[in-house]
Amino acid sequence: MVVDDTDHVRTMLAEMLELDGFEVVSRAASGENALAEVHGADPDVIVMDLKMPGMDGLETTKRIKEERPDQSVILYTAYLDPVIEAEAKRHGVTLCLGKIDGLPELERQISRLTLELAGDA
Repeated sequence: MVVDDTDHVRTMLAEMLELDGFEVVSRAASGENALAEVHGADPDVIVMDLKMPGMDGLETTKRIKEERPDQSVILYTAYLDPVIEAEAKRHGVTLCLGKIDGLPELERQISRLTLELAGDA
């Protein structure tokens, strides 16, 4: 599941992930949309933007984790620093990645998390 308020970023991320063999089960344009779609989509991993109008990525993650405590969430943001990383962990984010790290690193981490999930099954 890809959650990002910027249309072209959300579309690009989803399309690139799909081209590399990942199944993107949902694309949400806001935290509110993500909350409404997460149960029906049942994603293994959520790629979550931080800065979104209304409900930001941290609050969205917190609310998702209240109902789905084992949900893997990757905070994928251009605004990454130690304070944000600490806050993200407190809200239940599984992993923080800076957008500067790029799509290959995001794909590596999604693969790692899905393999870990498969091992737990």
